[in-house]
Amino acid sequence: MTYDAFKVVHLFGVIVFLGNIIVTAVWKVMADHTGDPRIIAYAQRLVTLTAGGVVLILMGAYGMAAVAGLNLRGTTWLVWGQVLFAVSGLIWVFILIPTQIAQARQARAFANGTSIPDSYWRHNRRWVVWGVIATVVPLANLYFMVFKP
Repeated sequence: MTYDAFKVVHLFGVIVFLGNIIVTAVWKVMADHTGDPRIIAYAQRLVTLTAGGVVLILMGAYGMAAVAGLNLRGTTWLVWGQVLFAVSGLIWVFILIPTQIAQARQARAFANGTSIPDSYWRHNRRWVVWGVIATVVPLANLYFMVFKP
């Protein structure tokens, strides 16, 4: 593949990845604000299904670097890009995904309209705080990829 072809793959992955993160967050927050257990359960079930463009981002990024002969460890903006991508991934793997799974289990229990337990809202606060952090990190990464400081 050419550099430009890898760039298209990479940019498409970024669009899918950031789009999923932001749209899912807005959608879930709006569902939670209804207070309706059925709506919250439905939204929570679908939140756990979002995957993102992680594979496309990696394929495109490392493909471009290989074709262009870029030094992944010696170019500051590439190092920052990889570090920030890894940080975001770690937040997702160790905090957000387990929280989403816990919330989805709870949501199955109240999907029929029964009351939402306080533990769901505790998980929700964690999801919102870490979700904001996990969204800001890729946006910072976007800065490094565009401006290459």
